[in-house]
Amino acid sequence: MGDTKNFRRVWKKPKRPLNFDLKMEELKILGTFGLKTKRELWKARTELSRVRNQARSLLALRQEVRDKEEPILIQSLTKVGYVQPNATLDDVLNLEISDLFSRRLQTVVQKKFYFKTPYQARQAVSHGHILIGDRIVNIPSYVVSVDEEPKVKLTTESIFNEILSEPESDLGSPETENLEIPAEEVKAEAPAEEVKAEAPAEEKVSTE
Repeated sequence: MGDTKNFRRVWKKPKRPLNFDLKMEELKILGTFGLKTKRELWKARTELSRVRNQARSLLALRQEVRDKEEPILIQSLTKVGYVQPNATLDDVLNLEISDLFSRRLQTVVQKKFYFKTPYQARQAVSHGHILIGDRIVNIPSYVVSVDEEPKVKLTTESIFNEILSEPESDLGSPETENLEIPAEEVKAEAPAEEVKAEAPAEEKVSTE
């Protein structure tokens, strides 16, 4: 038998998980990027915290050491598309959680092939409809590098080749972009006519 490995936890829970504002923010991120559980969000936050800690520790080093170590960090982040090639440590410290989620295979597939929702894109990835080069990748959280992004494509037998198409405008999906909403008909009500009650004629009583 092999040696037992000590696995390191790659995510940390928030200190106040039951905070209302935090819960609403987490639910919004889950819906925006089509995450399955909050654990995926916590993993991304832990990774973002690790990258920021590296940048802060580099700022505390001497200039000659920093000039040697900083390009290594910037190059590694540029490779996966988190920052631009000419970025600085300030740009690394300004990274947001959305910058990390935008490089997930699920998000890249949704934008490239015009899926209606991130959950539909996640289903396509999980069911083996996505190729990166010549290999099928069925992990929605897979981080797509800049070099791999042009190689992302649908499998030839995928049904999504027929049902997906580029929208003609920025209004939405092909099913909704040409949807016409009829204008409300405003009916002008005629003013009510005043009805004048005529006084009854007085009856003349004849006296004989």
